[in-house]
Amino acid sequence: MAASSVAHIGLVSRAYRSSLGKKYVMAITGILLFAFVVVHMLGNLQIFLGSEPINAYAAFLKSHLLLLWSARIGLLVIVILHITAAIQLALQNRAARPERYAEGKPTGASFASRTILASGLIILAFVIYHLLQFTIGVTNPDYLVLHDELGRHDVHGMMVAAFSNPIISAFYIIAMGLLCLHLSHGLSSLFQSLGLRSRRTLNGINRFAQIAALVIFIGNCSIPLAILAGLVK
Repeated sequence: MAASSVAHIGLVSRAYRSSLGKKYVMAITGILLFAFVVVHMLGNLQIFLGSEPINAYAAFLKSHLLLLWSARIGLLVIVILHITAAIQLALQNRAARPERYAEGKPTGASFASRTILASGLIILAFVIYHLLQFTIGVTNPDYLVLHDELGRHDVHGMMVAAFSNPIISAFYIIAMGLLCLHLSHGLSSLFQSLGLRSRRTLNGINRFAQIAALVIFIGNCSIPLAILAGLVK
């Protein structure tokens, strides 16, 4: 049994060392991260329903610590795998093509594809700041002591307080723009990595990726914009 497990681990390790293995890892983790982004957006959009739904939603998550921390740890592992595979692939591609393109950029490559690694790293920096602000309370510890009339953490009030600051809202909107730029190329690429994209389906998949990215951008950015406009208080 032990020998079989070691052999299996060795097989997985050899598969990952190939470019195709890394692309599979990026594709699978990319799907999971996209699903998280959608669920996270839907949870945050509850702010338009008033304080009760979003505060109750946050209280439900915090009352199930095993579920919450399992999701957080799982998400952390997924992010690490995604970033590691992306950087390793970029280094492999650069090593395989040491000379720069004559025109300074690959022919036919979109802006999203050329900047996908950079946008991903900037998004990571934003996520770290976002956690320090809203989850850990390092940058704004006063947010964590906000409570509603039922004694629950006032997530609604925390979001309103944060996004009432134009600088924070602008930073958030810029980050969402980069995220959706990343998604517009990444969603299309993951279908290719999984062997699900063909010449016949290319246009449809690219359109889906662009529409999904746009919907996420509008949904997430509607929150700080509505708060700045005084529509959500």
